Formats: sequence, structure tokens, C-alpha cells
Amino acid sequence: MGKLNLPHRLAMASMIRIRALPDGTPGDLSAEYYAQRASLGLLISEGTQPSEDGQGYNTTPGIYTEKHIEGWRKVTNEVHDAGGYLFIQLMHAGRMSHPDNTPHQRQGVAPSAIAPEAEISTPNGMMEIPVPRELSKTEIKETVEDFRKAAAGVEIHGANGYLIHQFFGENSNIRTDEYGGSVENRVRFAIEVSKAIVEEIGAERTGFLISPNAPFSKVNEGKSGSDLYCYLVEELKKLNLAYVHVMNGGDEELLHNIRTLWPNTLLVNTPGRALEDIATDIENGIADVAPIGAWALANPDFIERLNHNAPLNELDRGTFFGEGGHGYVDYPTLKK
Repeated sequence: MGKLNLPHRLAMASMIRIRALPDGTPGDLSAEYYAQRASLGLLISEGTQPSEDGQGYNTTPGIYTEKHIEGWRKVTNEVHDAGGYLFIQLMHAGRMSHPDNTPHQRQGVAPSAIAPEAEISTPNGMMEIPVPRELSKTEIKETVEDFRKAAAGVEIHGANGYLIHQFFGENSNIRTDEYGGSVENRVRFAIEVSKAIVEEIGAERTGFLISPNAPFSKVNEGKSGSDLYCYLVEELKKLNLAYVHVMNGGDEELLHNIRTLWPNTLLVNTPGRALEDIATDIENGIADVAPIGAWALANPDFIERLNHNAPLNELDRGTFFGEGGHGYVDYPTLKK
């Protein structure tokens, strides 16, 4: 994948854990958490905001200050020492945010001033997400630069209802300038971000996540959705990115079209798949790598357990998000 030689065809998918320090710096527990899972080879970090405006949830990590960089350097060093690779997922939440969750208490931003009609967790409990502020064309260019400055070895989050995905949606982007309307215009911001990051760190260190037909984001790409994703993949192909990562929403025809269009490494994450079917997409020639989420969260030694056909730890959904090491770094390994 790019210039990396991966040890196998599994990977750890990105999962938000809400455990950064109050200023957005990943702490010692984060370094321990990722290093524990290094045997998965390719680790994709939790969504990490490239700017203050990019933060959506409370205590998610950032990568736009020197302290953030120092924290992530400790994480990556420990992952490398344990034999793994880490791509940091750059995630600008866009309208999926609340002022109470950000360091500057600012209104969320989006392609258009349209609220997602959803609630979000805040320090004051669940609250309705307010109407975001529409980004000006100047601010769009500034946001592209925010992504550029945040880049290290990264996965660009173009999925799951966050800012880049919001530009794709017919119901979330009603702009009448060059960033709205046609497929080419709605994809423009994603391509500008990708080009900026490739210029900064190289295509071989850059991946891109998409989630066609994501059921939980309320972003609707409309009847042109398949054309949009095929156009996007063709444009990313010109940049020669290391990989494209697809959250499979069930459109098998589109998935096959993406496989045909995309010549480099393709990651396909199919939620809800049974353990015995983990290799299905690889065996069928659709995917090169199968990222996993919850199995990796609850089983830091997932590869060893799979090799020995050993039972898996039971997942504690109540500790997905929150503080401290419980449900984060204390899942037992087979040796324990």
C-alpha cells in the first residue's frame, strides 16, 4: 500500500473514542491504546480535527498545535516500535458540532446554513445541533489550508455526514457558486483538500474515506450519488493516492464500479459482517484490505486470536466514549 509493506490484509478502522485531554492533545492512554493494537498492521486513528472550527465533539483530538503534534508523535513512535503503521484521520465535523464542544464556543460551519436536525452530546447533555454558518469562498480556501497544515500520514474523512461529505449532499449543499450544484462542483472541495495534502506529504501517505448511502448521516447525495462517487474516485486516481477506503452501505453495483475504477489499494469496511465472512470481499476480488472496528476495540490481540481460532472478548458498548482507561486499554489479551 503506497510504500508500505503490510503484514496481512486486515486493518483497524477509525473509531471516535472521546478521550483526548481537554485541549485536544492525545495523552499517554492514547499511545497505549494504539500500540496495543499494532499487530493489526495498518491503524487508522480516530477522527482528528485540523482546526478549532473542525471540532465536533467534546475531547476529540486535534492536530493543529505544537502540543497536539507532540502527543501524536508519542502515539506514532509507540505504534512504530510495536511494528505497526498509523494514518491519522483528518476529520472536520462541519455542521455536526455544537459551540459547547469547541474551544472558542463558535457556531459550526458548513457548505450551506442547513441544520442536520439531530442532537449531539455536549458537557451539558444531549442538545439540538444549531444551524451552521455558511462558509464563504475565502473560508473554504482557508479550510483547505487547515487540512494541508494538519497533514502527516493521513486518511481524509470524506464520509459519515462531516464537512467534506456535507458538500456532496443535495440536501446539505444548496450553494449556487462553483462549490454547489453539479457533481463536479460538489466534489470540488474534496479534491482541493486532497491536492493540498498530496502536495504537502505525498500521495503515498494519503488515503480517502467515503461512505456512499450512509444511513446515519442525513446527507443525501441524491440520484446523482453513484455518478458523484465514480467521478470522485476518478479524480483521486489522478492524484495516485495510497488508498481509498469505502464504508460499504450496501450498493454492490457502485462498489464494483469503484473497484474497476480504482487501481491502488482498496479498503472495504462492511459493517455487521459475521466473523466467518471477514475475508469475503478479499476473496471475491473487491477489496485488498478489510478494516475492522469493534473487534479491534475489544481485542487488542485480534490477529493472534484469529490465528488460533480463540474466543473474542465481549464488547462493552457502555465504554465506547468517555474518560479513563476502562474499556479503552484494559481489554485482556490471550496471554493475560
